[in-house]
Amino acid sequence: MSSTVATTDTAAPKRGNARRDRESLYDGTGGIDFVGRRKIWYCITLALLVISLLAMLLRGFNMGIDFEGGTKLTMPAGELVAEEVEETFVDATGVTPELTQIVGSGDSRMLEINSGHLSQEQIDAARQAIFDEYQPEDYNGEPSADAIGDSTVSESWGSTITNRMLLAMAVFLLAASLYVAVRLQRAMALAAMGALLVDGVIIMGIYALFGLEVTPAMIIGLLTVLTFSLYDTVIVFDKVKENTSGVLDSRRSTYGEEANLAINQTVMRSISTSVISALPIVALMVVAVWMLGVGTLKDLALIQLIGVIQGVISSLFLATPLLVSIVNRSKKYRDHNAEVEAYRSRGETDEVDEAHVVEQKRQVTTPLRAAEDSTATSSSTWRPDTR
Repeated sequence: MSSTVATTDTAAPKRGNARRDRESLYDGTGGIDFVGRRKIWYCITLALLVISLLAMLLRGFNMGIDFEGGTKLTMPAGELVAEEVEETFVDATGVTPELTQIVGSGDSRMLEINSGHLSQEQIDAARQAIFDEYQPEDYNGEPSADAIGDSTVSESWGSTITNRMLLAMAVFLLAASLYVAVRLQRAMALAAMGALLVDGVIIMGIYALFGLEVTPAMIIGLLTVLTFSLYDTVIVFDKVKENTSGVLDSRRSTYGEEANLAINQTVMRSISTSVISALPIVALMVVAVWMLGVGTLKDLALIQLIGVIQGVISSLFLATPLLVSIVNRSKKYRDHNAEVEAYRSRGETDEVDEAHVVEQKRQVTTPLRAAEDSTATSSSTWRPDTR
């Protein structure tokens, strides 16, 4: 019985501590040491960057037809099976398509075949073979070879999209860095841009590593999630700026400690914002993949989901620790850190010193009351006892 009681008594404080830890995340008093463990986050980030760069160099990207150019065949899906139609296409042309999929829903379902550049003879052969085998129907419900459409995207079109994508990325990074530098601080701009570049490299590395297709919708989604990541970082940095205002005038805490407090004060907001943002993205993926089968929506939702997760991780575990590392390179902040450490080693505080000074002043300025008390005490000794 005694062992059971002891176990219960021991478990109760643990549950209480866990509950207090959870509550501290919501009221901003949590003690998670994000900044103090920054070397761990740097090592993890470096490993992810190396993996991402190797994936991009060794595996490359699975570029969509809009970037590399190629030929696309489309036809009403009807009762067609994508794998069977793909086999017919390969037999007729000798070319394995890059992607064969059914998009849309209901009567508007379409089967798409994306491949490299085909000659007109190959296109005609593929259309005829597919028509002979499956008899696709046109919009009037009649079997027709014209129900099979074809389109060709040139490589010059793909290079134009690529150049515009790079230009848009450069303009975005420049505008974002200028905004953060003007709105907050120059060191914060450097840290935010560093975290943003890490986000972009890791996201692109994921696409290269898993062979996910790079499409214009994916690029649009990438710019969107980088903006979200920057927004989340600015929210944290704004709190850092508020907490560290006048930090050099006090020896109670360092810049890094105040920055760490700012992360703890905004961590639940960042997580809540990310969860709320992820819910409609997941819903979009469900609609795009299982209900409509629209490839563009799927590409857009996938990159946004990956980016939202990466963005909140980098804003909490990378951006602010990187900011502290940049700030601590300044001599005045290094000197201040040494002063705080020396001050704490003496076991003194500014408040205690001030309290002693006030108490001494109070004792010096009140001799009259002491004299009156002394007089009152002495006067009570000569009064005759009237009892």
